Amino acid sequence: MEQYYYKELAMDFCKLGLAVVEIEAQAVSELNQRIDQHFENACHLLLKCQGRVVVMGMGKSGHIAGKLAATFASTGTPAFFLHPAEASHGDFGMITAQDVVVAISNSGNTQEIITLLPLLKRLRVPLIALTGNPQSPIAQYADIHINLSIQQEACPLGLAPTTSTTVALVMGDALAIALLQARGFSVEDFARSHPGGTLGKRLLLRVEDIYHQGSEVPIVTDQTSISDALIEVTAKKLGMTCVVNQSGGLSGIYTDGDIRRTLTQQVDIHTTPINAVMTSNAKTIKPDILAAEALALMQEYNITSLVVINHDNHPVGVVHLHDLLRAGVY
Repeated sequence: MEQYYYKELAMDFCKLGLAVVEIEAQAVSELNQRIDQHFENACHLLLKCQGRVVVMGMGKSGHIAGKLAATFASTGTPAFFLHPAEASHGDFGMITAQDVVVAISNSGNTQEIITLLPLLKRLRVPLIALTGNPQSPIAQYADIHINLSIQQEACPLGLAPTTSTTVALVMGDALAIALLQARGFSVEDFARSHPGGTLGKRLLLRVEDIYHQGSEVPIVTDQTSISDALIEVTAKKLGMTCVVNQSGGLSGIYTDGDIRRTLTQQVDIHTTPINAVMTSNAKTIKPDILAAEALALMQEYNITSLVVINHDNHPVGVVHLHDLLRAGVY
């Protein structure tokens, strides 16, 4: 054990790590030569797919296939991962004649995939194969073959899939992003595929999804006394109240900041109407505006609340900074 420890200390781990990076980087750079007619044909076939893209692979290639299916699905190409071994035991029924299969196999001899080839032919399901051996059974059977052959694995034993899985991942990403651009896939489309993420919330969540409305909205008329307005501010717990005129239109707001300013003035809070001390040029927003825009407006004017108004300038709600933060809009 002690002898092994000293041997370990003598190793140059940075040198070993750099060797791996150099081997894999070289293999990736050589993919430039593989972006050819076969790649273009694969893109056309995937773009015309009326069903879903079924991505499969075994072992480490299976992990790459799973990631590629997820990338396809999140960038506008409906896809899912199918485990080849499970496909032979019932899951093949997930494949339809409208689908396209993408099979990843470095050797091109993966038996679990070869077993499925006659079934794919019977259904007339097109097959795109990504292999490192153009003469392999899977490559020869495929409608389109993309050659991913490499000079060497980064593993010094030549056994652990390293370089081969890296080039498969990069080529898969190239296919997915080429399709993304061909479909005109937008930032908004991406957000719809990621509704739970920060981007999705910034691009999809609207003020009407999170604002306070109905009985939660603090409202007083412009002739309400300051003291009664203070009661409304306290009761609704938003640090402000809307002030409306006789027709229900927004005249202004009265906030915590206004309260502090009022206390420095010589006014009778029981007799002075709220319109004498309110902020008349209140910042407002419409219900269908993105919540991210509401946040930007608050940050620009250093405020914590926005009155939500309709087309008649009637207050229909209030959106508070805390509402945005709780919703994950940053």
